[in-house]
Amino acid sequence: MTDLCTTNALRLIQVAEDFRAGLSGEFSAVHGISVNEFLLLLHLERATANRLSRVDLAKRMHVSASTITRMAAPMEKIGLVGREVDDRDARLVFVVATSMGREKLSQSLATFSKRASYLFSDRWEDEELEKFSEMLRCMIGGTGDTLA
Repeated sequence: MTDLCTTNALRLIQVAEDFRAGLSGEFSAVHGISVNEFLLLLHLERATANRLSRVDLAKRMHVSASTITRMAAPMEKIGLVGREVDDRDARLVFVVATSMGREKLSQSLATFSKRASYLFSDRWEDEELEKFSEMLRCMIGGTGDTLA
């Protein structure tokens, strides 16, 4: 466990889990959505044509297509997402954010940004934060990142 790569990877996981846990309570209490629902809406917003098939959404979120189906169903019932059938192939159905879903994303993105600012601003100078950002870009460079 003294391997620096192992230590740093464990630290990244710990920070990510702590950040997610802090967001979870605030998202639920203030916005009525989970962190995963926020991420689903964010993926839709950042996708070409603002829509994704359940399979593509699952790949981007690193979950199974059935998990996306279980996530999207209640979101559809409360009006955050809808379905859009492909014009050329009726078997292909896309998940799309509704206007209510886009508004919910906008509101929760403000909360996310505020939390992110708290995470970094009291610990890091601007130069350090920019260097860290470069290192993270390097780490995710080959992953096809679509969120940042």
